[in-house]
Amino acid sequence: MPEENGYQVDAFRMVGLRKAPDEPLGLTVREDDSGYLIIARIMAGGVTDKQGLLHVGDAICEVNGVEVTTMEELHHEISKTTDSVHLKVLPAVKDNLTPNQVTSSLHPDATRTICYMRALYSYDPSKDTLLPTCPKQSPEDIGLRFDRGDILQIVDQSDPNWWQAQLVGGPSRKTGLIPSQLLEERRKAFVRQEYDFVHKIGICGTMISKRKRKMMFSTKESVEYDKAELILYEEVARMPPFMRKTLVLMGSHGVGKRTLKSRIVASDPSRFGGVIPHTSRPMREMEEDGKAYHFTTREAMEADIRNHAYLEYGELNGNLYGTKLESILSVIRSGKMCVLDPSPTSLKYLRNSSDFLPYVIFLAAPGLDELKNLNTSNRYIGSSSKSLTFDRYSSARYSSRRARTLESLASLYEEEDYKKAIEESAKMQRMYQKYFDLVIENNDLNDTYNIIIENIDKLATEPQWVPVTWVY
Repeated sequence: MPEENGYQVDAFRMVGLRKAPDEPLGLTVREDDSGYLIIARIMAGGVTDKQGLLHVGDAICEVNGVEVTTMEELHHEISKTTDSVHLKVLPAVKDNLTPNQVTSSLHPDATRTICYMRALYSYDPSKDTLLPTCPKQSPEDIGLRFDRGDILQIVDQSDPNWWQAQLVGGPSRKTGLIPSQLLEERRKAFVRQEYDFVHKIGICGTMISKRKRKMMFSTKESVEYDKAELILYEEVARMPPFMRKTLVLMGSHGVGKRTLKSRIVASDPSRFGGVIPHTSRPMREMEEDGKAYHFTTREAMEADIRNHAYLEYGELNGNLYGTKLESILSVIRSGKMCVLDPSPTSLKYLRNSSDFLPYVIFLAAPGLDELKNLNTSNRYIGSSSKSLTFDRYSSARYSSRRARTLESLASLYEEEDYKKAIEESAKMQRMYQKYFDLVIENNDLNDTYNIIIENIDKLATEPQWVPVTWVY
């Protein structure tokens, strides 16, 4: 009898598998250095997995009495079978990884654990040249197509490069291969998300890739590394309906998030609440502490900042402004959903803390004309447009060449500001979309408001897929 890797083989096995016409066996085969056709993978839920007669590491020598020595011969003989196939198999001589091995972040030492992942990118197997397909087998036969936001049930992670998964809620429970986190990281290694234009849509013309820059690590600049963090799958758990603690509105300047925030809070003060920021600037005449701002000293704010008491803070004209975490928790403890519009760098902290459980909505900038309409009555998209705004009706020299030139110049600057806002919106979406629960293109404030309220109401009536860290 032949030897395999120095081990004496006692006997062959004859294996009979039942299958429907044109139904794949549900396994992948590789050719080893000795020329044997070795079973490399058994697809979960397939014919081979259900019958349990073949194992990873077995070598296929014959199909229906015909000797096969190449991948082409194996595929040709199996394709001729109808209702059954008989294989002559050389058993594996050493232990292999247990099929359907799954590792969960909650149960790192357990196998066959139910594990669900939310896809944070879209995958098309027809465009993947690395899929381990057999001759005459298309990538769609073995790969699993999914879109961003889809929930995947991971059924096997024993292969470090290719996971086996099923699409939850899909038309069928087909098991297919998807790239592992490790494989996809290698493909996209060292390409920061804001520089990755593979899936970017040019809004204002051709986009030119930027040159990558090197940085020395600094704790003050750690947010730069958060931006470059590559997260492709997020482990999630299915929870019964429950209300989130905070509503977070994200978007670029001029997209209407502050208007929507004020409208949501005013629509039902018993249900929604806003946060009053803190500032170190002196109180002005007619101002009252606790109305527009909580007034405090610079020394007190700096001490609280050092103790990480603020979600975010900044300095303007020599005065500090910030949103205190205790102010947010105070609104939550009152039984209301706290409505926030923080900077994108705050999302990671909010998402990873069980104190806030945010529902994050990204307000994407619409087209150029729609964005202009949104800002017709309230132009705050940029300081340049404010300083150059020209009121034609207040000028006695409107007909003069100088007045027309000023008006044209103001319009030009406004146009540039709108384009910058659209580009900023696209960049923000690419960099932080892993945190978004919902993306709305804000073409109309009334429609967007109705969509927001409708989705918030669904939280109390429909099950939710949430990060697994929220559960434990």
